[in-house]
Amino acid sequence: MLKSFIKYYKNHRTLFYLDLLAATIMSGVNLVFPLVSRHYLDVLIPSKMVTEIFMFGGVLLLLYLIRLGCNFFVNYYGHVMGTRIERDMRIDLFKKIQTLDSDYFDDHKTGSIMSHIVGHLRDISEMSHHTPENLFVGSIMLLGSFIILLNIHVLFTIIIFFFVILLVIFSATRRRKMMAASRRTRKTHEEINSEVENSIGGIRLTKAFTNEEFEVQKFKKVSYLYQESFGEFYKQMGIFSSGTNLFIDFIYLAVLVFGGYFVYLGQISVGSYLAYFMFISYLIQPIRTLIGTIEQVQKGWSGYEKFYNIMSINPKIHSPLNPLFLDETGGTIEFKNVEFQYESSYKNVLYNFNVKIDQGKKVALVGETGVGKSTISKLIPRFYDVKNGEIIVNGQNIKDYDIYSLRSNIGHVQQDVYIFYGTVKDNILYGKPSATFEEVVDAAKSANIHDFIMSLENGYETTVGERGVKLSGGQKQRISIARVFLKNPPILILDEATSSLDNVTEKLIQNSLDKLSKGRTTLVIAHRLSTISNADEILVLTEEGITERGKHSALIEQNGYYASLYKASLEI
Repeated sequence: MLKSFIKYYKNHRTLFYLDLLAATIMSGVNLVFPLVSRHYLDVLIPSKMVTEIFMFGGVLLLLYLIRLGCNFFVNYYGHVMGTRIERDMRIDLFKKIQTLDSDYFDDHKTGSIMSHIVGHLRDISEMSHHTPENLFVGSIMLLGSFIILLNIHVLFTIIIFFFVILLVIFSATRRRKMMAASRRTRKTHEEINSEVENSIGGIRLTKAFTNEEFEVQKFKKVSYLYQESFGEFYKQMGIFSSGTNLFIDFIYLAVLVFGGYFVYLGQISVGSYLAYFMFISYLIQPIRTLIGTIEQVQKGWSGYEKFYNIMSINPKIHSPLNPLFLDETGGTIEFKNVEFQYESSYKNVLYNFNVKIDQGKKVALVGETGVGKSTISKLIPRFYDVKNGEIIVNGQNIKDYDIYSLRSNIGHVQQDVYIFYGTVKDNILYGKPSATFEEVVDAAKSANIHDFIMSLENGYETTVGERGVKLSGGQKQRISIARVFLKNPPILILDEATSSLDNVTEKLIQNSLDKLSKGRTTLVIAHRLSTISNADEILVLTEEGITERGKHSALIEQNGYYASLYKASLEI
């Protein structure tokens, strides 16, 4: 996992090395000042070397100006590097999420996914910038100080660094508990994000049922859990912080007592005693920084674990190594002994299902809710893979095709229409992003939505609101149909495509759909049976599978289950 994290520095290695160089120069300047101060007290002042006093002062001033420039570089460009790494990770994560199977989105909340993409990566950005720099600077300061102080007095230095080692050991022992507490805060952070996303998304339903107080209580519950998880984290952090401060106090006390004793014995000079104090003062800051870095690493690394876990998921549905590419002319669709079961379900939705749709034919599926009609439409573009059996398109198993080639040749108007935030034109263009405006207009006309769009204040540039909140159900449906007209695929799947339309609009759209279906292989899932009377074949599905099949007129004559459904629809 660490190796995968380090690779994100590769694209920014120049900036990374310059950042470390600037940090090294800053550390070097910090190490020089105590030595110069010692030289002032022990040599220059007692010898009354006035010229050298000002000369060394000038040199220190120049070094401080250099440190100023390095400090600016580290604080500015170091953070720039961190945000670039965060950007790269965010793009990689978003790309990965786009490849995940439908099962993943069935099992994970939208709010949790948003937390991974937005919140967690912010902490990773801070960690990626500060951790290498702080570890590098801290190591230089500790090692450099240790070597310099050893040359002044070996035993005194060993005593001081004994307490420093105790501080490091204490920090390491508290690390695990802080990490565990940090993971719990991540989990509750995802929960609160999910609750907010869910509640805001359903705000109109909440108002319709006057359930505002109910939503507030739900939010209060998850907010208390969020607060409690942070309470445990801050408790561990408090133990960590107070303990480290105690060891730092011990270090100062040791310098004061043992340094005074060695001055009394004449083993070190007053200048060296001052140098020890100054070195320890300079050491405390990197030590404190390293301690803060450990806290930062807890947050960042627990976030990276989430990132890594998602990036490590191997989608079950993907293109084969040597894929075939589906001919744009479309072709025959055939289900052979297909069995399918959702992962969260305990029984098959489809069992030993067989059907064949010849090229250019229109086949309709009818039946009660839950018999697998919509499932069939999701299996053809491989949103899910069959448990057993195979689905054949153009004479080849769909698993042999490049998955993007397969899906790009299928037009899918789903029952649950999704409208993106943006303009009407943007939403229609989703069917073919490279299309011209004239093609968009033609598609809208074919879907009988053009006149409505032109009646809007800004026409095709009108913003439709989040999830198309400014549009009616029928208008959303017609925009989704316009997408398919624009895409112009050889295979069509119409999943109750006209279910949200009024009777007048339905007839207009149906004419357009009939025109679009001509010469194309079309699967229609129908709620309104009047829309499929011209289908080449109608399949009646029940829990036992296909119980009736044939043309509309023939099924009516049989006076079976389909005929009863049709008569019932006329009475509504």
